[in-house]
Amino acid sequence: METIVIIDLGTNYSQEVARMVRSCRVYSEIVPGNTSAASLKGKNLVGIIVVGTSPGEDPQALGLDPEISKLGVPLLALSASKKHDAKTTMKHVEDFLAKECRTGQDWTMQLFVDTMVETIRRQVGEKRLVCGLSGGIDSAVAAMLVHKAVGRQLTCIFVDHGFMRQNEAEEVIETYSEYDLNLIAVDARDRFLAKIKGVADPEQKRKLIGAEFIRVFEEEARKLGDVDFLVQGTVYPDVIESGLGKHGVIKSHHNVGGLPENLKFELVEPLRQLFKDEVRQAAAILGLPETIIQRHPFPGPGLAIRIIGEVTPAKLEILRKADHIFIDELRKSGWYPQVWQAFAVLTDIRTVGVKDAERTYDYTVALRAVHSTDGMTARWVRLPYELLELASARILAEVGGVNRVVYDLSAKPPATIEWE
Repeated sequence: METIVIIDLGTNYSQEVARMVRSCRVYSEIVPGNTSAASLKGKNLVGIIVVGTSPGEDPQALGLDPEISKLGVPLLALSASKKHDAKTTMKHVEDFLAKECRTGQDWTMQLFVDTMVETIRRQVGEKRLVCGLSGGIDSAVAAMLVHKAVGRQLTCIFVDHGFMRQNEAEEVIETYSEYDLNLIAVDARDRFLAKIKGVADPEQKRKLIGAEFIRVFEEEARKLGDVDFLVQGTVYPDVIESGLGKHGVIKSHHNVGGLPENLKFELVEPLRQLFKDEVRQAAAILGLPETIIQRHPFPGPGLAIRIIGEVTPAKLEILRKADHIFIDELRKSGWYPQVWQAFAVLTDIRTVGVKDAERTYDYTVALRAVHSTDGMTARWVRLPYELLELASARILAEVGGVNRVVYDLSAKPPATIEWE
C-alpha cells in the first residue's frame, strides 16, 4: 500500500500529522529522526514529511540521512510551530498528498488488515509464534491478525501476574478459550510479586515486570519446542512514551522499554503504528465482540502501577475492591461506555480519619476518568457529583484501610493518564 513516512525530529506534533495523512485515506508511518534511507527502501514509499524543523531550516542540518533526499519521492518539511494553525497545516498536507505525491487516497483499515496479514505471512513463513495475550484489545487484535495469517502456528499465552482486576483472570480465560488460539494460562502470581518486592520506583517496576513477562514466555515456548517469534500488542502511544528518536522517556512501557536486551525471540508487532481508535476499528473488522472492543485500556503491568510505592498483597486487595466499586457504579449508571478509561489508584498518602468514633490513619484512593481518542492526549470527565458521591461512599464503607477518596481533574498533558 502507498506509504507516507513521517520523520519525527522530536515533537509530539508528528502524531497529529500522521492522523492528518490517515484522515486523507493515505497510510502513514512515523519513524525517528535518525532513520536511514536504506531502511525506507522496502516500503511502497510515495512521500516523506519531516516534522520538527524551524521555518526555512534544512532538515539535513538536523541530522537527517542525506541519502533520504535521493530516494526519488517528494519531501515536505513542517515546522512544529504550524500546530498553532491546524487549518493551514491540513491544507499543506492535502496539497502535498494530492499534487506532489499523487496518492490514490484509497487506504482503509480493511486494507491495513489485509496488508498486515500478508506481511505477517512473509515474516513468519512456516515458523511458530507465541503471543502474550493480556485480555485487552491491543493483544487481542494482534493475536487475531496473526491467527488469520498463520492459523495454528500461533500459541497464545495468558500470564496471570497477580496484578489483574477483580475476577479478571478468570474472565480472560473464559472469553478467549472460545477462540481457536491454542490458549495456555500460566499462574505466575507469586514470582511476579517476589520480583518487585520492596520496589517503589515506577520505572523499575515496569522494567522488572516487562523482563519477567519475557522470561515466562521463554519458559513456555521451550515446552512447545522451536518457537522463533513473540507477538505483542504494542501500539504507537507505547512507543512514543517509551522514547522515540529525540523524545525523552515519559514512562517505559513494559512491552517496549521494559524488554530485556537478551531477548530470544524476533518480535511481531502488527499494531505498532496504530493509535487506539484505529485498533478498535481493526477489532471490528476482525469480528471481535463489543465487550472486547469497548473494554477500557488496562496497562500491561496492571495494578502494580496503580499502586503508588511498594506493591503488597494487602494493597492489591484494597485497590481491587475500590476499583471494582468504581467501575460497577459507572456501569450501573450507564457512564462506562461514555468514558474512554476509568480506574482507581491507591496512593501512598495516608491521612487521619474517624470511624466509629475512633481515629484512623488510612490510605487515600484517587478516582480517574478520562476522554481520549488515541491515548496521546486526554481530558478529565465531568462525572455527575451524585455518581462520584455514591462511588466514594461505597469505597469508604466497603473497603478496609481507606478513609479518603479524591477525584483527579488533570489533563494529559501535563499529566499522563496513568499515575505511574
